[in-house]
Amino acid sequence: MGKVADNNLLIGSCSARLDRSGRLKIPEKFRETIEKFYGKDVFITSLTDEAVQIYPLTVWEGMTSVANEGALHLRPDVRRFLLRVNLNGSHSQVDAKGRVLINQSLREKAQLSDEVEIIGLNNHLEIWNKGVLAAAIEKKPLSEEDFENIARLVPRGKTE
Repeated sequence: MGKVADNNLLIGSCSARLDRSGRLKIPEKFRETIEKFYGKDVFITSLTDEAVQIYPLTVWEGMTSVANEGALHLRPDVRRFLLRVNLNGSHSQVDAKGRVLINQSLREKAQLSDEVEIIGLNNHLEIWNKGVLAAAIEKKPLSEEDFENIARLVPRGKTE
């Protein structure tokens, strides 16, 4: 699989298989980056039930630390988010063979069985049923407006 990149980005995609127990062997290109830059601790959850997300624990803590600030965890939207992601989410560790266990509830909701597609989304991984992923992309293709909106988000160098 080659050398580990010199940055902490999780990018690209790979096909993989779940074993009978629901364990997923994280492809080497992703596993090496996770372990080198983030450690072996991960948080596995689903934000929408379409796919399962695997966040390095430090990334997850950074994303959810807003809930620890004052009484933000009492806000209804923050509370609903935390309830949703923690209901079936779990703190896990990448084992010595590079595997993580995706619990049955998450697998069922995301229709994960046997062969799956793992997508790197910069700071975390998404695990998809290949058919569900293809349908989701086909149903909502990127539009010119999407590209314009994305272009506005990209930082630009200072021009003087």
